[in-house]
Amino acid sequence: MQPADELRDAPDRAGCHHTFVPGDLAERLREYYPEVAAVDPNSPLGAVLGRLSAVLDTADTCRQLPNAFKDDLIGLVPRLRRYALSLTFDGNEADDLVQFTLLKAWEHRGRFEPGTSLVAWLFTILRNGFINGRRKRSREVPDPDGAHAAHLSEPPRQDHSLRLRDLQAAIGRLEPAHREALMLVAVDGLPYEAAASVIGCPSGTVKSRVSRARERLTQELGA
Repeated sequence: MQPADELRDAPDRAGCHHTFVPGDLAERLREYYPEVAAVDPNSPLGAVLGRLSAVLDTADTCRQLPNAFKDDLIGLVPRLRRYALSLTFDGNEADDLVQFTLLKAWEHRGRFEPGTSLVAWLFTILRNGFINGRRKRSREVPDPDGAHAAHLSEPPRQDHSLRLRDLQAAIGRLEPAHREALMLVAVDGLPYEAAASVIGCPSGTVKSRVSRARERLTQELGA
């Protein structure tokens, strides 16, 4: 196994480049940003999902949507919530962002090009909604204790709680742009090119941000 400082970017089978993250660090990142808990059907997001699912069923029956659009859209909700959570640091705001994203996706469904990345398209909608909301609020929501994770994710096992708190603190000290790039590439597995499309910057910038975030976390956590 290569040591952490010797890991290199390598192409996957599709020719896209991903960043290797040291094994223990990658595992800890996925513990911090797990697949979020199931949506409560009685919550505002649950109500939106129910209505949207019914509308999508009708559209699918009438062949108004590309094949599998409905299943793919609903199936990506956990990843949308996880990405929203990494941006907002607040569970309620994250769910609001996911609602916004789903409704915008339905409103602009004709703009989605079959054969392209649905997750990248949805992430872009979500990110734009987040940025517009932040411009109105003019400041970020603090989360010094990592409490936002408790709003959406399943509680960690007791034997992991200490190292997760260390990771929470280290992630909180990352520059927001570096944290977002790391989230998209290392946790959600987007190729650099797709992450760059979501963020709206060159893929080289994404590589640089991921590398800096990885190095900072590795230094702080000794991973």
